[in-house]
Amino acid sequence: MHIKLITIGKTNADFARVGTELYMQRAAKYAPVSIVELPDVKKKNKLKPERLKEEEGKKILEVLSPHSELFLLDEKGKALTSLKFADFLQQKMNTGIKTLFLVVGGAYGFSDAVYARASGKISLSALTFPHDLVRVFIAEQIYRAFTILRGEPYHHE
Repeated sequence: MHIKLITIGKTNADFARVGTELYMQRAAKYAPVSIVELPDVKKKNKLKPERLKEEEGKKILEVLSPHSELFLLDEKGKALTSLKFADFLQQKMNTGIKTLFLVVGGAYGFSDAVYARASGKISLSALTFPHDLVRVFIAEQIYRAFTILRGEPYHHE
């Protein structure tokens, strides 16, 4: 199973880019993983939030493949421990899906069309984080999940 992390826009924060790349490289030892950085919507500052979500949503939906699963990183999603996230990935691998997309949305969240296409939502925390940090957090959790599934010592209970 290929895990693809979709993000809206590129990060200008070096720490986020370096941290995300570090954990994605580590996770790549276990399974194919990649980041799909979708370009920011042009003139996004002139659009109302609903219209911006629609434009970002179109870009997200364009990169999905028909037999993939889409999970949104959303504050209203299901909160998982690292062990439960590892179980979640294992379950998805066991189903035989080819691609699992995890999406970090834009500043205003997701469009209705993206919510409709999603198989579910995952919350990283009840706290709100900047998108640059979310990239690092989810990349690290993907890596951590694989070490848990392999019984490697990275994760300590």
